[in-house]
Amino acid sequence: MLQFIKNHKKDFVLLLESGFVAIMHQDEDSAVKLFKAAEILDRDNVMPKIGLGYMHLLKLELKPAIVHIKQALLKEPHNEFAQALLGLCLTFSNDMSAEGASMLHNTHDKTKDPEIRKLTENASYFYENFIKAPPSPSEISSHKRR
Repeated sequence: MLQFIKNHKKDFVLLLESGFVAIMHQDEDSAVKLFKAAEILDRDNVMPKIGLGYMHLLKLELKPAIVHIKQALLKEPHNEFAQALLGLCLTFSNDMSAEGASMLHNTHDKTKDPEIRKLTENASYFYENFIKAPPSPSEISSHKRR
């Protein structure tokens, strides 16, 4: 088995990327299998856990999303992608939304990665405008008319 893993170590990125593609095609079964296979090839890499967390986040299954992302952060506490995703998850949680917003701001302030900056900006905007202070029904209907 160890030789098999060594022979296929180079396939880790392909499995990981395929897992994210499967998520985008809403093929949860394949995504889970691909992330699990990637995890077998590289147990130290946190990206399969982040992928599983991302999959649950897209379905608004916050508890399993948070569990997977926190597992990744236990191994890599400074992983900015995981920090941003956890902040986003927490903003959707009634009792932790302020903590999530703070996490988004902190991650935004310290990252140099333009994609993570964009993610945290958009998530913060959504939190401020739709979660923290949700629009009234009349505001929603007036946006639809514009």
